[in-house]
Amino acid sequence: MEAFSTSLPGGTWTLGDSPVTRFGYGAMQLAGPWAMGPPADRDAALAVLRAVVDAGIAHIDTSDAYGPRVTNDLIREALHPYPDSLFIATKVGANRDAQGGWPTARRPEDIRKQVHENLRSLGVGVLDLVNMRMGDANGPQPGPLAEAFGTLVELQEEGLIRHLGVSNVTAEQVNEAQGIAPIVCVQNMYNLAHRYDDNLIDHLAAQGIAYVPFFPLGGFTPLQSEALAGVAERLGSTPMSVALAWLLQRSPNILLIPGTSSTAHLHENINGAALSLPEEAVAELDRIGR
Repeated sequence: MEAFSTSLPGGTWTLGDSPVTRFGYGAMQLAGPWAMGPPADRDAALAVLRAVVDAGIAHIDTSDAYGPRVTNDLIREALHPYPDSLFIATKVGANRDAQGGWPTARRPEDIRKQVHENLRSLGVGVLDLVNMRMGDANGPQPGPLAEAFGTLVELQEEGLIRHLGVSNVTAEQVNEAQGIAPIVCVQNMYNLAHRYDDNLIDHLAAQGIAYVPFFPLGGFTPLQSEALAGVAERLGSTPMSVALAWLLQRSPNILLIPGTSSTAHLHENINGAALSLPEEAVAELDRIGR
């Protein structure tokens, strides 16, 4: 398998001391509906993961809460022993209930349990990156993160985590985390229609810190979708391709983790993100979220 590719859309970025491809892969969709239960086609899920590495993608985002305990098991079955260049990011801070909800789990004992579950399910002795997930299903919520994030720092000092990040957070929480320990990334919802983190992205870029958006095509109104679809049609492309390409062109510190359970769709995303958007198209797209 090809271990690393510099020809993927966007080139590379360094997370801490680890070079990764800016085009990554999010494993959430490999679990069942609403990230609950096993995949409908396990062999197809394993094939997608192998295709990810074959394509040279060096950044996979996952969590033991997906399934729960589904996507990590798939990653381990498909890819272990992992290529030296593969960087696997996970997150802690929430569990799953029987209804598919995401109840918070941020007490020190919860964090420690989740980190050890991720270590065990991925089959590694140290995790490349752990994001501290805050907020709830409605998005970031104000409040302190010192206790939960501090537990991750302790686990890092114990040698179980290489790098730290935060997810689903406010700008104030990012500052709070940075006052406790260095972070290498922020993972929040962001796309053409949801531009709340514009200032935060620029602030992080100036510090050399990555920003990892999730839901790159979520939350569009019909009017916004029509505008995006119009640009895509004129460029002979698709809305998803345009949305991914826009993210890569938005700032060099943005890392993509689009998810899919289809190998064909994976290659469509890779090819689509390589689209070069002309200035007039970018200007039109920028107006969507403003």
